[in-house]
Amino acid sequence: MSFTSSAVAMRHRFLWLGMLLVILSALGLALPAAAGSVVNASSFTGTAIEGVDPVAYFTEGKPVEGKSEFSHDWMDATWYFTSAENRDLFAADPERYAPQYGGYCAWAVANGYTAKIDPEAWKIVDDKLYLNYSKDVQAQWAQDVPGNITKGDANWPKIRADLGG
Repeated sequence: MSFTSSAVAMRHRFLWLGMLLVILSALGLALPAAAGSVVNASSFTGTAIEGVDPVAYFTEGKPVEGKSEFSHDWMDATWYFTSAENRDLFAADPERYAPQYGGYCAWAVANGYTAKIDPEAWKIVDDKLYLNYSKDVQAQWAQDVPGNITKGDANWPKIRADLGG
C-alpha cells in the first residue's frame, strides 16, 4: 500500500498532535474536559476528588483519603469516604459537601476554563469547598477570593453546559 505525500503529511500532523496532547496532559496543563464530565472525576475510575473524602474537609479540617468500601455514586462520579457516617452525610445533602464547580480548579473556572486539582490545595469559604490545581495556583486565587468566586459563579453555568450538564 502506498501513501501520497499529502497522506503522509497528514498522518505526521496527527501523530504530532497526539504527542502534544500526551505531553500537555503529563505536564498537568489544562485541557478541556470531555462532554458529560460535569464532576471532575478520574477518567479511568470515575472517582471524584482523587478519592479524597469531601466531608472530611468540613469535619476534620483537612483532606483525608476515602475508602472504596464507603462509596457513593452522585453526578456520574464515585465519591469515597472515610466512614459510613461521612458517606451518609454526603448522600443526605451532597450539595452541602461537594466542592464548587464540579470539583474543578476554582482559579481555572474563575478564568473561564477547567483544570484538574490537587486535593491538598483547598479552602472553605462561606461553608463551600473550593479546590485548586496546586498550592501555587491557590495562592493566586487567594489574592482576591471574593472576586474570584464572583467570576467563577458567573462562568460556571456556561462551563457546566459545555461539559454536558
